[in-house]
Amino acid sequence: MTAKQSILGRIAQLTRANIHALLDQAGDPEKMLDQMIRDYTDSIREAETAVAQTIGNLRLMEQDQEEDRRAAEEWGRKALVASQRGDELRAQGNTSEADRFDALARVAIERQMQAEEEIRAVQPSIDSQNEVVGKLKSGLDIMHGKLNELRSRRDQLVARSRAAQAQNRMADAMGAIDVLDPTSELSRFEEKVRREEARVIGREELAASSIDNQFEALEVEARRVDVDERLKALKAGTRPADAIES
Repeated sequence: MTAKQSILGRIAQLTRANIHALLDQAGDPEKMLDQMIRDYTDSIREAETAVAQTIGNLRLMEQDQEEDRRAAEEWGRKALVASQRGDELRAQGNTSEADRFDALARVAIERQMQAEEEIRAVQPSIDSQNEVVGKLKSGLDIMHGKLNELRSRRDQLVARSRAAQAQNRMADAMGAIDVLDPTSELSRFEEKVRREEARVIGREELAASSIDNQFEALEVEARRVDVDERLKALKAGTRPADAIES
């Protein structure tokens, strides 16, 4: 693996180290997750810079190769022109000039061959760099996807954390109610009211009993009067008005 190929690997290792350090601290979960997102965003930015540099180097090699290709074409054209001119001069019997143009054609051909060799020599590096750039771009896409996933899970985890905190506060409140239950005071007050009600009922029953006794005394007195009246009538030899005929 080349140095450029390990760019994302090094950045990923640094990111994981930062995340593990944050998880070990595990303070405020919301702040921790926000810091994780910032660190991962910084890592992506660093990766983008490295990938951009790699792409820039590739484009420079491609530009150099294209210049060599144009140079090869140009030297090939010059070689053809010089060779044709040499043939024309040789046909005219001007051998010395024909030889000079043939020599120029040879020089142009040598320069053309050098340019073609440089084109062939750099091609493996260009192919390799294109493969690396493709992998780096794919890695960046994965990192961006992970960042989006991290942001989404951050929102979910923060919501769950807040819900758990609310539940804990509710549990604490319920625990306090269990320790000092206000309904126990109501129960004691209810018991007091019931005792008051019981006294009222008792007094009413006592009052009712007294009245009944008075009526019973009146009835006894009335009966005694009746008995006296009958006794008087009996002694007088008369019949009582309320006596029943036999």
